[in-house]
Amino acid sequence: MKALFLGLVVIFTVVVAVHPAGLGWREDLLIFLRGALPVVGALIGLLLVFTGIGDIKDRIEAKKEAAQEDRPPSKKT
Repeated sequence: MKALFLGLVVIFTVVVAVHPAGLGWREDLLIFLRGALPVVGALIGLLLVFTGIGDIKDRIEAKKEAAQEDRPPSKKT
């Protein structure tokens, strides 16, 4: 309950700070977002690349396991 109340207070504070009648930080916020957008985009892209690589590795491993299950056990002499 405390976290919900604190979250609402923070959201209200941000709205007041950005509103023109409040602190008037609208232009500063837009400048920050314009500067941060390429960095955030690059991080999201990097995360997607790593996720894709992990997915490819998982598929290769699943194919290897499926191939081993289809093959009869080898006899050691």
